[in-house]
Amino acid sequence: MQIGKSICGSAVTAICYAGDNLMVHAAIEVCKPGDILVITTIGESASGMIGELIVEALRKRKVLGVIIDAGIRDSAKIRELNFPVWSKAIFAEGTSKYKGGWVNAPAICGGIEVNPGDIVLADDDGVVVVEKDNLNNTIKSSKQRMNKEEYTKNRIENGELSLDFYKLREVLEQNGVIYYKDSEDRKKLKE
Repeated sequence: MQIGKSICGSAVTAICYAGDNLMVHAAIEVCKPGDILVITTIGESASGMIGELIVEALRKRKVLGVIIDAGIRDSAKIRELNFPVWSKAIFAEGTSKYKGGWVNAPAICGGIEVNPGDIVLADDDGVVVVEKDNLNNTIKSSKQRMNKEEYTKNRIENGELSLDFYKLREVLEQNGVIYYKDSEDRKKLKE
């Protein structure tokens, strides 16, 4: 929805029945500043589970954004409000509001289990969920990965080829990959 946006915050979960957003309304009451609302459905749903009015309510509570394994509506208005949403569909069809569900219970969203209080990070590349009990280990691993990537960037800047420092030439050879020097080489190979 929002290109160039990134968010990181604590998960509040809402588990709704497909086509019914009653539990989204209940979750708004639970949300605190800095939270991210994670919405999932029981049963497949592309229905517009949230729209402009729900986004306005979430903004009022200083929620950072929404991750939803269903559809949204009022997408132009949500973009105009500059509110980050990651959804699997945009669909004008609204929802009912009469089926109970769960707020702040373990939820499966996008095939990943999200527990209340887990850390959710989302940006242009997608969404990541970090178990709240694994946060320190994840931060440590992330710093190590960033340092490794910085080292690799320096190697590239110094003119080294990834084929060499990743030892990929051996893989090319094992797979029988041939480099063509010119069109004559290609003709010879066809013969």
